[in-house]
Parts: sequence; structure tokens; C-alpha cells
Amino acid sequence: MTTTELGQALRRWRDRVAPQTAGLPAGGQRRAAGLRREELALLAGISVDYVTRLEQGRAANPSGQVVEALARALRLSGDEREYLFRLAGLVPPGPETVPGYITPSVQRLLDRLVDTPVGVSDAAMTLLVANPMYAALMGDPSGLRGFERNGVWRNFTGAPTRVRHTPQERRDFEAGMVAELRATYGRYPADRQLRRMVAELRARSERFAELWDAGVVGRLEGSRKTIEHPHVGLLTLDCDLLRVEGNDLHILVYSAEPGTEEAEKLALLSVLGTQSLVG
Repeated sequence: MTTTELGQALRRWRDRVAPQTAGLPAGGQRRAAGLRREELALLAGISVDYVTRLEQGRAANPSGQVVEALARALRLSGDEREYLFRLAGLVPPGPETVPGYITPSVQRLLDRLVDTPVGVSDAAMTLLVANPMYAALMGDPSGLRGFERNGVWRNFTGAPTRVRHTPQERRDFEAGMVAELRATYGRYPADRQLRRMVAELRARSERFAELWDAGVVGRLEGSRKTIEHPHVGLLTLDCDLLRVEGNDLHILVYSAEPGTEEAEKLALLSVLGTQSLVG
């Protein structure tokens, strides 16, 4: 396969994705009904220049991470995703690698929950995609790369967070994350990225090493979370963790009881939108 074929496929798939289905405004003058290069770059978390070079055949050998991000942004089916990987000269991740594929049905769920903060993570708790309400609530994740997008990594390396825990809540949450990660590690023993992340976390965090060496295997459960937002203040929300077993995905959904102060604050966030991302 040639990079020209790759570029043609990317342009064809980009043209068929209506911006409104991807949560983007459809206004302005458009030469085509699909996504602009700038919009695809935004959704995939890569530069516009790189998208341009890929489409024009001037960039070869994109990484698997980039190809996976493009497949998600373009809403490819399973067969199309596999085809894209092969056009890029890559073999799609096998069954021994943590899946990062978001099915069209999960994407449709994200599209419908526009007023609800929703994020989708893989089984290792790496954030794959988040809707605008999630970004408004938790902070814009689009600039995060590599392990920075992983919840375990961020919690044990001191990355900034808007979530506020009591000391006991934090201990319980850390133990639950490591137990879940160890279960994932056991299901995907050949995943090199996962093995490297665990090794680096053991070296960087005494607390992680202690929990990891305890050998506990389990499942992280949903909980109530208190979030300190720079514009609307404190919110205590239900955080439900829904599992897509066939694809080993985690869907995090934040919600508030109707009629409460928290519900009013979430409604305000939906109005503020991206204005709240700078906080």
C-alpha cells in the first residue's frame, strides 16, 4: 500500500463525517459537508500540518497511536479501522494488547449525551475520548499525550486534578485503581506499553509499588466525586463506571440529581462550554 492510498482514504472518510455528529458547529462557508482538516486534527489530537502531510502522501509510517486516534475521530467501523492500519503499514493491535477501539454504538452514545460529562477509557484507564461537557468539567484533555492520558499515571505522579478526596477516599481510590490495573495486566500480558507504564510507576511512586506488590486484583467501582471547578465552584456528582465487556472499554458518566444545586451548576457548565476550559 502507498501513502497516496492512505491519503485518499483519509480524505474520503473525512468528507463523510458531518461536523455536527462529531460535536462541532456546522456553521460557516464549507466546500464540503464533511470535516475540515483542522477539525480532524482537533478530534484526533494531532497537528493540522501532520494531517495535511498524511493526506498529501508526504508523511510515512504514522504511529499506531496516531492511526488509532484517526480511526476514532473518523468513526470508522471495525473493518475500516483494520484497513487504515494496513494502509499505514501497521498490523492492528492483537488480542493480547489493551483494546483502544471505540465502536460506532459507543460513539453514538457519546453523541446523544451532549449535556452529560462522559469520557471513554480503555481497560488500562487511558482516556481515549471525552465529550465537551467532560472537558468543561474536568479540564481539557486534548493536550495530554502518552501516559499523561492515563488515570493511574496521573494519580500516582502528582498531576493536577480537579477531584478533591478526603485522605481515606484517596487511599481507597488508589487501591481500587491498582487492583483494576493488575487485573488488566493479567488479561494483556504482552502489551509492552502497559508493562512499561507499570515499571515506570513502580520506580516513581512508593505508594504504587506498595499496592502493586500486594498483588490485589479487583474492579474499580463507581463513586461520588467532589470536583472543584474554577468557575462554578464545588460539585459533588455521581460518577458511574459502565463497562463495555466485548471491547473492554470503560465509560465514565458524571451526573447530578435533578433539581439540586449540582444539577444547576452542570447546566451552567453546558452554557459556559469551552470558556470554562481555561481555568
